[in-house]
Amino acid sequence: MNKMTDSSSSSFFSDFGLLLYLEELNKEELSKFKLLLKNEAMEPGYCLIPWAEMKKAKREDLANLMNKHYPGEQAWDVALKIFGKMNLKDLCERAKAEINWAAQAMRPEDTRAGEAQVDQEAALSDGAEYRIQIQEKFFIMQDKKCLLGEPKDFHHEIAEEGRELLEHLFDVDVKTGEQPQTVVLQGAAGVGKTTLVRKAMLDWAQGNLYHQKFTYIFYLNAREINQLREKSFIQMISKDWPSTEGPIERIMSQPNSLLFIIDSFDELNFAFEEPEFALCEDWTQVHPVSFLMSSLLRKVMLPESFLLVTTRLTACKKLKPLLKSQRSVELLGMSEDAREEYIYQFFEDKKRASKVLNLLKNNETLFSMCKVPLVCSIICTCLEQQMEKGGDVTLTCKTTTALFTCYISSLFTQVGGSYSSLPSQTQLRSLCHLAANGVWTMTHVFYRENLRKHGLTKSDVSVFLDMNILQKDREYENCYEFSHLHIQEFFAAMFYILKDSWGATDRSSQPFEDLKLLLESNSYKDPHLMPMKCFLFGLLNEDLIKQLEETFNCTLSLEIKWKILQWMEILGNSEYFSSQLGCLEWFHCLYETQDEAFISQAMRYFQKVVINICGKIHLLVSSFCLKYCQCLRTIKLSVTVVFEKKILNSSPPAETWQRDSVCIMHCWQDLCSLLHTNEHLRELDLHHSNLDELAMKTFYQELRHPNCKLQKLLLRFLSFHDGCQSISSSLTHNQNLMHLDLKGSDIGDNGVKSLCEALKHPDCKLQNLSLESCDLTTLCCLNISKALVRSQSLVFLNLSTNNLLDDGVELLCEALRHPKCHLERLSLESCGLTVDGCEDLSLALISNKRLTHLCLADNVLGDGGVKLVSNALKHPQCTLQSLVLRRCHFTSVSSEYLSSSLLQNKSLTHLDLGSNWLQDDGIKLLCDVFRQPSCNLQDLELMGCVLTSASCLDLASTILNNSNLRSLDLGNNDLQDDGVKILCEALRHPNCNIQRLGLEYCGLTFLCCQDLSSALSSNQKLTKINLTQNTLGCEGIMKLCEVLRSPECKLQVLGLCKEAFDEEAQKLLEAVQVSNPHLLIKHDCNVHTEEDGSWWQCF
Repeated sequence: MNKMTDSSSSSFFSDFGLLLYLEELNKEELSKFKLLLKNEAMEPGYCLIPWAEMKKAKREDLANLMNKHYPGEQAWDVALKIFGKMNLKDLCERAKAEINWAAQAMRPEDTRAGEAQVDQEAALSDGAEYRIQIQEKFFIMQDKKCLLGEPKDFHHEIAEEGRELLEHLFDVDVKTGEQPQTVVLQGAAGVGKTTLVRKAMLDWAQGNLYHQKFTYIFYLNAREINQLREKSFIQMISKDWPSTEGPIERIMSQPNSLLFIIDSFDELNFAFEEPEFALCEDWTQVHPVSFLMSSLLRKVMLPESFLLVTTRLTACKKLKPLLKSQRSVELLGMSEDAREEYIYQFFEDKKRASKVLNLLKNNETLFSMCKVPLVCSIICTCLEQQMEKGGDVTLTCKTTTALFTCYISSLFTQVGGSYSSLPSQTQLRSLCHLAANGVWTMTHVFYRENLRKHGLTKSDVSVFLDMNILQKDREYENCYEFSHLHIQEFFAAMFYILKDSWGATDRSSQPFEDLKLLLESNSYKDPHLMPMKCFLFGLLNEDLIKQLEETFNCTLSLEIKWKILQWMEILGNSEYFSSQLGCLEWFHCLYETQDEAFISQAMRYFQKVVINICGKIHLLVSSFCLKYCQCLRTIKLSVTVVFEKKILNSSPPAETWQRDSVCIMHCWQDLCSLLHTNEHLRELDLHHSNLDELAMKTFYQELRHPNCKLQKLLLRFLSFHDGCQSISSSLTHNQNLMHLDLKGSDIGDNGVKSLCEALKHPDCKLQNLSLESCDLTTLCCLNISKALVRSQSLVFLNLSTNNLLDDGVELLCEALRHPKCHLERLSLESCGLTVDGCEDLSLALISNKRLTHLCLADNVLGDGGVKLVSNALKHPQCTLQSLVLRRCHFTSVSSEYLSSSLLQNKSLTHLDLGSNWLQDDGIKLLCDVFRQPSCNLQDLELMGCVLTSASCLDLASTILNNSNLRSLDLGNNDLQDDGVKILCEALRHPNCNIQRLGLEYCGLTFLCCQDLSSALSSNQKLTKINLTQNTLGCEGIMKLCEVLRSPECKLQVLGLCKEAFDEEAQKLLEAVQVSNPHLLIKHDCNVHTEEDGSWWQCF
């Protein structure tokens, strides 16, 4: 800190006295000064003056209290800051003049040490005068708050953390060995980005930072830049350059020693849409300031220089494309310990502090907001006022909207009375319109022209300045902002309530005023809108609306509720809500309402939800909202982090851990209780979750509840602490449960043993069991074999991707041959099966009268194995309907075996030969059988069989002559345009009954699209075609779209990746979907369905 300024400030207060200035305040102004002083003291970095003393203090006592708690320059800063907030300009100017006079008077005697230091710097660098100028400027600009706003007692510790962060921003990257030229310092509003970079300027000027890295540092602030029009870059940075330093141009010859700090990028009112070739390299040329900033950021101008850019997180998407490369550092704000310490310092009563801390920790959103010092102050102020009134702070902390409603209401009541006039409805509406427009456009700094545009006059602004809703920037003229971003977001949400309450105005409607646009927004595309959206839902709470009506002395309508319910009905029928992101976002919004009846109405349209719970707040809002989703049939759920020991047992005191644990378990209990309270719930998919023993125990208790109607349970990728004993027990208690999928879970052979005991129990009604990828071995097959013989209900068993080997399959085949085995479907995909195991399978297929579906995919059967299986197919007792031999490593030799057996088999309707080396010759042999009238095949899959256009004549013949064939997948074969032209001739024939055709990745171009269009137009049965991963181009899409718009085209699903085409083609496809609402265009046409023959992959 500059000793000269420090001593002059102290001298000023001792010689002139704060009392002289307090004496000039009238009674009302003095009361307001005290209130603002109290709020100032609540801000991090300041000591607390006991309110009881401050409230009754006379002017002289107040001056003494301030000098006591804010020694030296601190009292000066606080007083001047409050005078500024009170718009006492004359008082401010006189005080500044006297402090400057005092500083000049003190200079000759008290600054010899400082001058000596300056002389030393001058010897090292000829920029000494500039450094002095920067010291004076940034010392005055300093808010006198600590770096990140923590309480004064640990100011030094935080300052050290800030210094360390600054020191290492431009360190060489250990991995790449390169030094970053651009560093982006990002963080939430109010977290301390500006404070940090201003500290960097001051520390550099004092010789304490970057002394060896940068010869000169220049500070560019967005608010100042916004008010400039045309300049040269050298003019922009010359504002602080002393004339005694000589021409500034001389330092530009060494740009690699220069650092430019661009503060608050998010506030720049520039589109940054200039093409790079139009930017300027010459820093002496006059250009629009937007061009200069774009040129600097894009490294067109002064490419060797260094940049430090601060921005809010919401503007990172806008900034990133401008930068060639950057190191990003996020400023997180106050740590959990710092927040706790702040709260304990804020409240004199430690019991109150403890209560507030517990309440905030129970609401992760509020406690996270407290990372920002000003927001922490707002929250603590609000809760203290509630406590003093005897209010229920538990309700206030329930939601963010409740707390900010309470705080906004408190701003309209002054200590000792009320403000003389409340804002009129017109003023309030104008403020809310300004706020909403600002949130949508990410504008948070407003200039006079902005205010006038929204109908706010100077007197209107004064009303909101007095209430500390708006604040005026003390450093840059004509700049206004809301006292915090959350305050702006709150009033922005109010706009939509007021719009309905007071009807339309003369102001022309703007797009953001449309409620539908806000409801359609999501956190991926519009993260900046989410807090406003949550506040809007919170304001649907009738108690909060009444509180605001009393505050603003007006009547507010909740007509908007019915509009939102109409939107929820539309949403309930869309795919978006079934995504993890969609569900959680809406649950956050609905939780804010705390309106059970409204949530019940809103959620009655939803039969499926998908939720990824990875924090306590997610569990809280999900468990709360799901209680009112009485029409739910399916829940897909993932729970991580919440129950992990490192979260529950990290390092909190025992009391805190116990409270968190109780809260989490209470929410989990509520969520699990849906298993018996929701009578429509039939399916639960609990996957990739980390649940402790207590959480699993709670879940199993609900699963065994007599009112649990669950039929399908997926517990994929979980750990079972008890060797599957609890889930096995549930199978015998819950007789509604028919489907159990344990894919990827830690089962092992021991777990299988428990499950098999349950399967043998007469009370177990399980029909489908999937143990795919459960780390099973040959050892478990004996238990499974016994269970298959004893189970009266199990018809589908999936053992895919387990190391069962031929020996294990031999044991299973013993059960398959047993007359009491009821199994109908068996998947042994990727089980290490070889030709040796096929002999046992062949015998089982002949003797088993019930097995209809068998999957042997991804096993090295070879031609020998296929021969054995084919022999079984010839047998009249074989009842197999579906056979999957995908990736079984056989060749065209096997075509002979299969052809022979298919001629005699009367039951097989689905055959998958995909990803085998059949080639054109092999397919020719098979097609000779496929086109026989006696062939009953309905679904044929030949993906990746090394086919060319030469095979298409045989395939076309099959299409024409086999009236049973409904589905043909030829994807991943080099058919090309000529081959597809042949197939299209068959598709146009009236005898063709094909409904689904796969042509993915077949080397097609726009040349085949006319043929495809003709086929789609004439074929009335084709409902699904997959054309993904073909280079059809815009010309091809145009031809397809002509027929897709036609009512003659009956296509329902078109496989195409819209994003793979240019903008024109994408627009054509989107237009088709509008004109033909029955057509679904999607890139993933390979989603497994029973209809497409992928039965073994659909559980």
